[in-house]
Formats: sequence, C-alpha cells, structure tokens
Amino acid sequence: MRHLIIGNGPSGVIAAETIRKNAPHDEIVMLGDEPEPSYSRMAIPYLLVGNIDESGTYLRKNAGHFQHLRIEQRSGRASKIDTAARKVTLEDGGTIDYDRLLLATGSVPVKPPVAGIDHANVHHCWTLEDARNIMKLAKPGARVIQMGAGFIGCIIMEALAMRGIELTVVEMGDRMVPRMMGAGAGSMIKQWCEKKGVKVFTGTSVQAIGDGIGAPMKVRLSNGEALDADLVISATGVKPNIGFLQGSGIDIGRGILVDSAMQTNVPGVYAAGDCAEAFDFASGKTVVSAIQPNAADQAYCAGMNMAGKNLRKFDVTTINVLDTLGLISTSFGSWEGVPNGEKIELADTGNFKYLELAFDGDVLIGSNSVGHTDHVGVMRGLIQQRVKLGDWKQKLIEDPTRLMEAYIACSQQQHAWQRA
Repeated sequence: MRHLIIGNGPSGVIAAETIRKNAPHDEIVMLGDEPEPSYSRMAIPYLLVGNIDESGTYLRKNAGHFQHLRIEQRSGRASKIDTAARKVTLEDGGTIDYDRLLLATGSVPVKPPVAGIDHANVHHCWTLEDARNIMKLAKPGARVIQMGAGFIGCIIMEALAMRGIELTVVEMGDRMVPRMMGAGAGSMIKQWCEKKGVKVFTGTSVQAIGDGIGAPMKVRLSNGEALDADLVISATGVKPNIGFLQGSGIDIGRGILVDSAMQTNVPGVYAAGDCAEAFDFASGKTVVSAIQPNAADQAYCAGMNMAGKNLRKFDVTTINVLDTLGLISTSFGSWEGVPNGEKIELADTGNFKYLELAFDGDVLIGSNSVGHTDHVGVMRGLIQQRVKLGDWKQKLIEDPTRLMEAYIACSQQQHAWQRA
C-alpha cells in the first residue's frame, strides 16, 4: 500500500507518523513544496523576535527522523490530480502514483488587489523565506505598515513590535480581529495596542503603495492619509490551498469537503488541516478551522483511517487564544450568536477586561473574552459539551463571571442523567 501525503506541515507530518505506527510495512511518500525541512509557520513570530533560530521552527529536530521512519520526502508542487488513475502530476511534469492520498496542503495568503502590492519591500509573513526578508528590513526605527489585524496579523504585529520598529496597522474591518471578536472585544484590543504605542487604523484600507524601488515607500490609505514606510507586511488573511484540485472530481466548498473519517467524496482520498472543511455537529454546519490543534486532530484521524483503522471525528475545534502585546483574548464556538438567541456583555474598559457570552436556549454556544484568563477551560467545556444550563443560564446573564459554578453544577447534573 502506497500512501501519498501532499503537504509536509503539521498535518502532513502527524498523518505520516500515524500511518507508520499503524501500518509498519506500507510505503509513505510526503511531498513538500518548500526547500526547508518540515516546519511550523506558527513558530515564525518567535524567529522574528529572535527567541529561536530557523532550526527552532522545525517540526522534528533530528535530521534523520523521517528516514528512520522510512517516510520518503520529496520536493515538488502538485498541479493536477487524476483520481481515476490515482496519479498526481507535479508542476515540473513528474508524476507520483498512490493507493491512498492525503491532502494536507494548508492555507495560502490572500493577495489584496492593491496597486504596488508587488513592490520588492512588500512581503507576506507566511514562509521562512518571508521571515528572512522581513528581518532584513525590520530593523530598530524602521517604519513598518502592516495590512490586516486578524488573528495571524496580531501574532505578527506582536513580533514586529518587539523589534523596536515604528509600527502602523491598517485593518479594513471596524475592529481588530473581526473574524474572532465582536465589536466590544475587538475595540478593546485596539485601545490596548494604541496604549502600547502601535498606531491602528480600523475601517481603513491601503489604496496604493508608491512606485519606485527601495524605501521609503509612500503608502496611501482610504482615509486620505499618506504614510512613509520602509516595509509593508501583507497580512490580509489566508484561504485553503486547493486551486490545483480543479477538475479532480473532489468536492469542494470553502475547503475540501470531508466526512467524519476525514475522507472526501472520492474513496481513498482524504484531507486534513487548514485545507479541509468538515461537518461540526456542535454548530450543525461545515467548518474550515485554520488552527494547529484542529489540524493535528484531523491529521491523526485521517492517518488512522488510511492505515485501515476505524476512527471518526465529529467535531471541529473552533478555539482561538491570542496574546496581543501581553493582553490575552479568547474566542470559542459560535461567538456571533444565533437568531433570537440571548447574549450578555460585561466590560471593564479601564482594566481592559471584557466578557461576552452567547446562548441558544439554555446552552452556551460561544464566547469572547479579553483579559479574563481564569476559567478559560470551563468556557470551552461548557460550549463544546453543549451543557444544558437550566436555571444557571439566568444566573450567568446576571453575572457572567460565575462560569466555574455553572460548570460544576450543570455538568455534574448532566453526567448524573447520563448514568441513570
């Protein structure tokens, strides 16, 4: 049995190791499209700060790790998949046959339609090569403009700020991290960043990046301002890396649609991680969750099934925990709420503390928090387990900080019902 894994990031590596453990005699080929060893993109901010060197980003520190496991590593980029022939064609014209295929291609940065976006001093912050280019330009005192203040953008922003630069962040949404936080939480994070010396424009876009070679660049904003910049970072979001699947017969929504075994509509073809779109029974919809814990869980599930085991995953991990210049914020579940559902908000602006809970009937379905580090696990547990709160719903509406009491009372009662 030959297993081909397209993608050598966290999902690809975990799936390959899972297959090897459970199918010791099968052939495994892992295809990566970058020259570096398998690494974690989430470690790049630590590289920018200087806490680690490039080897610190590597997913496996032993140079002979994959060779020891008899996992063949190949370099190349897939351009076409023939699912009938079970063959993958590469951009260089080469082909690789497979018996079972895992698509672990992750995400790719969104390139905004901005005049001058291809300037030599405009970079994404997505690959190790991007990081090298950024470190050359983001010297102390450099004027840096970052486009985008989403989850990834805020992580990049913190690393940049620690390099002693003059940083301006431009976000199209009306608040920071708009896909993770509601108006109250997102606005509070903006106030915190401004207090820490970062200039933030929300409800604003970059219209054009000045002509010419080198720096400074003139960056024109939609609010009429024109700023000088030595470096522009494009962090305007990512999307599943699935463009090469056109004509493959593999069903695609926002990502690659998979069932609870992480298998696509094509038998023997699986997907996991940022490129996969799986049904989440808690929310009742298919979800692309581009976070590493979800990628790891899905990769393990896919690897087990590819190795002939029977494993199912019925939930999609939808959690985000963000450290923005020392301010911790979290987002769990359907924080936006549901039609006719109740929400409660508790804000302490002076102390940068915020808590918002969203309910569907007497079930807590989502939350936003800023500056509340106690009971984060309790919030996640109540939401993921869909604990019926009963009378405790009203108590939480009156005082949202009583989450631990609610969890103990309601989860114990629910377990008692299950044992009865």
